[in-house]
Amino acid sequence: MAAHHSSVPEKFAKALGFIEDMTTNADKVQEKVLAEILGRNADTEYLQRFNPGGATDRETFKSRVPVVTYEDLQPEIQRIANGDRSPILCSHPISEFLTSSGTSAGERKLMPTISEEMDRRQLLYSLLMPVMNLYVPGLDKGKALYFLFIKGETTTPGGLVARPVLTSYYKSTHFKTRPYDPYNVYTSPDEAILCSDSFQSMYTQMLCGLLMRHEVLRVGAVFASGLLRAIRFLQTHWRQLTHDISTGSLNPRITDPAIQERMAKILHPNTDLAEFITKECESENWERIIPRIWPNTKYLDVIVTGTMAQYIPLLDFYSGGLPQACTMYASSECYFGLNLKPMTKPAEVSYTIMPNMGYFEFIPHEPANPVELRRDSPPQLVDLADVEVGKEYELVVTTYSGLCRYRVGDILRVTGFHNSAPQFKFIRRKNVLLSIDADKTDESELQKAVENASALLRDFNTSVVEYTSYADTNTIPGHYVIYWELLVKDPANGPTREVLEECCRVMEESMNSVYRQCRVADNSVGPLEIRVVKNGTFEELMDYAISRGASINQYKAPRCVSFTPIVELLDARVLSAHFSPAPPHWTPERRV
Repeated sequence: MAAHHSSVPEKFAKALGFIEDMTTNADKVQEKVLAEILGRNADTEYLQRFNPGGATDRETFKSRVPVVTYEDLQPEIQRIANGDRSPILCSHPISEFLTSSGTSAGERKLMPTISEEMDRRQLLYSLLMPVMNLYVPGLDKGKALYFLFIKGETTTPGGLVARPVLTSYYKSTHFKTRPYDPYNVYTSPDEAILCSDSFQSMYTQMLCGLLMRHEVLRVGAVFASGLLRAIRFLQTHWRQLTHDISTGSLNPRITDPAIQERMAKILHPNTDLAEFITKECESENWERIIPRIWPNTKYLDVIVTGTMAQYIPLLDFYSGGLPQACTMYASSECYFGLNLKPMTKPAEVSYTIMPNMGYFEFIPHEPANPVELRRDSPPQLVDLADVEVGKEYELVVTTYSGLCRYRVGDILRVTGFHNSAPQFKFIRRKNVLLSIDADKTDESELQKAVENASALLRDFNTSVVEYTSYADTNTIPGHYVIYWELLVKDPANGPTREVLEECCRVMEESMNSVYRQCRVADNSVGPLEIRVVKNGTFEELMDYAISRGASINQYKAPRCVSFTPIVELLDARVLSAHFSPAPPHWTPERRV
């Protein structure tokens, strides 16, 4: 990294030096991290079970401690959730659970964490701006319009709070009492970010973004889908927003007292601004709307890797092709690393794993013959410094919070090295079929939902012959589309529209809790749609696949489609389309 600009602030130079140091000594740092984790957690019940001697070297660790999934750790995690405070996984007390967007048995996974992890996450955040400043200097001269939200939290039977990692961060003193930093000034007041009502939060954040339109230098959200939802919100609510700006009075739907108090200080009548925004919005031409309203925007800060790549064309349309910066790579289990070239095109983004964040190992991933992990013969996992360029791996982490050799499920491809630290392209999360926002639906969940819904067809002597699915992001918010080919024994008495709508609703009720939360609380996923296709459609699908070289013996109908010609083939054969008439049931409480 060209860290020798005269304008680099002292603390930025120090941060860049830290990155160089860590990446130059990646293997040594990894060895030290593992020894630290094993040393401090030597007396935990979990490590005593596999490594009673308390050895802290790699060889002993790799030969004795098993590689595990969430399901393997479920009994231990459940005990912690139920209030067992003994050192089960970690010698430090568990401070809370972070709930992942990945689910197990339909519920968010619970990741135990300790209070010092907050410092480790904060450290990674503190490296982002020094890197960005090399490419986009002057971000201290304005503000960031970031749409940030909290989600609901629950309390486990043992009294520990369980919530998503960003909710945990925004509610922490690290965030709420953060020192003033000219490089990280948000237009959104904390009161809006911390409001759990998604409408009031979004409304206030958009209103503040409009009021400070000339000061905004970057626009962002966590995921691309969140930023598109904000644009959609502007399209739907610009009339109310401009009314508030021209009159200097706050929409009565904003009832949160903390927001009301804060906005009383910010909102004053400004008819010129209201007229300008009205002029930009009333023509219903939304192309380049971001630079039109926020003319000083230098880039978008959103995650557009993995399944979020489906949103790139729409972001390009609304932003006039502004750069899309993906700055970091993190999950509930562990914050992994950062993008050292944040202005790279999304398709070429590589993340550099920071070796101080946890101990990282890699299972060689060959899509043709996946590795079966057996308890009796631990596979040979590859260390961080030993991965090979061009190869794909599944990520395994050992964390300070007590996860040991835990399979995160991310598939990564090595693209190169920065000093001695590898850089990875995020390929995908294993076993995810459909995803619009934070939701992740796998093949077995979709299968179960189709089975539950198709039970309603029995009374009409009808069955589902074949089905597939598609994540439709042409609507905002996006939604799941399920294509059904039906066998109707007695066409005179086939299923009615009402029955097929009810099928949509039953499918949604069958989905995991993250999907239902996205539908009900976050409004980040729209109603599920079933499109009934003509008989023989799936035969044609097979013919098409075989004409493109699929093996006739091994052909299976895909359970999810994304290739445009196939989606078009299906859509050309739709007989009728049906939407879920009501949102599914969701509460923050976990189903036991």
